Amino acid sequence: MAPARRTAAVLAAFLGAALSFAAPTSPAAAGTGPVAGLLAEPSGTDDEGGSDTLRQQLDAASRGYLDAKTKLANSTKRQKDLAGHLDSLGDEVRMRTQTVGNLADAAYRTGRLGPMAALLNAGSPDGFIDAAARLQAVASNEDRQLRALLDTRDQESLAKEAIDKEVAEQRTQVAVMAKRKQQAERALAASGGGGSTSGTGGTSSATAKPAPRNADGSWPAESCSVNDPTTSGCITPRTLHAMNEAKAAGFTHYISCFRSGGSGEHPKGRACDFAAAKNGFEGVASGADKTYGNNLAAYFIKNADRLGVLYVIWFKQIWLPSSGWKAYSGGNGDPASDHTNHVHLSEY
Repeated sequence: MAPARRTAAVLAAFLGAALSFAAPTSPAAAGTGPVAGLLAEPSGTDDEGGSDTLRQQLDAASRGYLDAKTKLANSTKRQKDLAGHLDSLGDEVRMRTQTVGNLADAAYRTGRLGPMAALLNAGSPDGFIDAAARLQAVASNEDRQLRALLDTRDQESLAKEAIDKEVAEQRTQVAVMAKRKQQAERALAASGGGGSTSGTGGTSSATAKPAPRNADGSWPAESCSVNDPTTSGCITPRTLHAMNEAKAAGFTHYISCFRSGGSGEHPKGRACDFAAAKNGFEGVASGADKTYGNNLAAYFIKNADRLGVLYVIWFKQIWLPSSGWKAYSGGNGDPASDHTNHVHLSEY
């Protein structure tokens, strides 16, 4: 080989090796900031651990559970409002019944000849007209009172029917929630996890500002539409809100959200990875780093309803809104997929 060609080949080999060595293999490959010590995922899984099917099942189960939970809360509120209205109607029915009863008693005691006698006893034509007018007014008042009583009773009946409908709606939503809970737990069991755990032992007293909801209390559909400050990609407004609230609560270690690869929520802008170590994704967290991760997971769970949390994964465990902490064994033995160096947050 000519000297020039030999030199070019050596340089090419050297550059190829250098690029290969520098290629990132962490969960935050698309992110910014330091990266350290993570293994590439094997074929058929991605660096979040578990399979496509598992994550789809968990996503569907948690969404269905939260939707049913919102409908249950709305139905319970409507039932409470209806019950209060029904109580008011009951008081009004009793009052109107007493009034109509008094009128009926008076009519019985005076007899129906009373009105005619009142007219005949009028001393003059003007008196006759005045007496007739008074009797008409009395009759009209009796008619109004009776109609008001019947109308109030109709309203009371409708309120009772509406309460019965709300009770049926609540039973339906409770059944849906139970079904979604079973769906999530079956999916975890099929992946080799799912057993109940005691959680991480973390604590957090910080309260997040609630993310915007629809008027009926449901979560609005959001797309990957705002800039991700941790990468060059995009995330949903709700995911950005959750990340900013976590930062405001003091969780300021390295974060990476969007990435184009993989099949989970990251490419949809609905997930973030929060490193346990301050400067990036390192080895298995221990000491202060693990405490940080424990407390961050506790923060997201405490504020799940305020932030729209679908699930949290940390240290081979997953927290689901339907089931609490469960074993999550979808990893590959490395800190990335085992979630032992970062807290994974998935948003509704």
